[in-house]
Amino acid sequence: MNVSEKKIKQSYSDKIFDIVNVTIMLVLLIIFAWPLWFVLIASFSDPNEVWLGNVLLLPKKITLNSYEKLLEYKSIWIGYANTIFYTAVGTVMNLVMTICCAYPLSQKDFRPRKVLLAFIMFTMYFSGGLIPKYLVVKDVGLLDTRWAMIIPGVLSVHNMLIMRSYFVNSIPSELKEAATLDGANAAQYLIKVVLPLSKASIAVVGLYYGVAHWNDYRSALIYLYDEKLYPLQSVLRDLLMSSKLALSNETTEDPAMIEALTKLEQTLKYSVIIVSSVPVLCIYPFIQKFFVKGVMVGSVKG
Repeated sequence: MNVSEKKIKQSYSDKIFDIVNVTIMLVLLIIFAWPLWFVLIASFSDPNEVWLGNVLLLPKKITLNSYEKLLEYKSIWIGYANTIFYTAVGTVMNLVMTICCAYPLSQKDFRPRKVLLAFIMFTMYFSGGLIPKYLVVKDVGLLDTRWAMIIPGVLSVHNMLIMRSYFVNSIPSELKEAATLDGANAAQYLIKVVLPLSKASIAVVGLYYGVAHWNDYRSALIYLYDEKLYPLQSVLRDLLMSSKLALSNETTEDPAMIEALTKLEQTLKYSVIIVSSVPVLCIYPFIQKFFVKGVMVGSVKG
């Protein structure tokens, strides 16, 4: 077989592979993307069309009634404000604690690092459990407060290890020697040298923490009793498990009106999902460029 025949054969095999690969990717895209697309178009469609199952690929009889109704539900916006607070304050505290823990453990001249790292990693596999954790939160006075949503999970060992690995593999030790010769102490070296060079890892770990806070509803079920402190996801959960949203401000015995409100309530659920997802979807594109560098360098080499 000459060279040209080999090229033709390889080219044919490559084309077959590309066709199969693209087909599989398209099927997976449809499987994962269509439910999200359906939620979006259903939120803008007429409730009757959604109820009858006529909404499949494009919205039918576009209307904003569900979003207008959503504005009347005050708990949604209280939950929104609470979630923004938990996410913003919690992520900042998470990053501070993660950096303060990861940096010393990445320094070779920090002698207790191996022992401390072993103790910290032990908590990844064994914990006291839900009840002891609840009792600790209660005994320190955090129960039914905003801080109960932030402080118990202020440090993720997994994220700390990613940050530590990034410091070990991406920050040359020669930089510390140069900074020391210039008169910089440990804090100055960390703030002025290490952190500016670690923007990729900080952005990725910050997104992990932020998404975790934004989607957290389990902590609210355990630690919060006051509905005014509920995050958006808890409000959304209550909404999806009941039909009170559409009927909360309406009192009627007309069967036709009750049926219309029931259909509207179904569409409102889709609208709430869109409203709760938009902020994260808007933030992600700005951080996407850091993912490959921040995660691959911080985890694979470590």
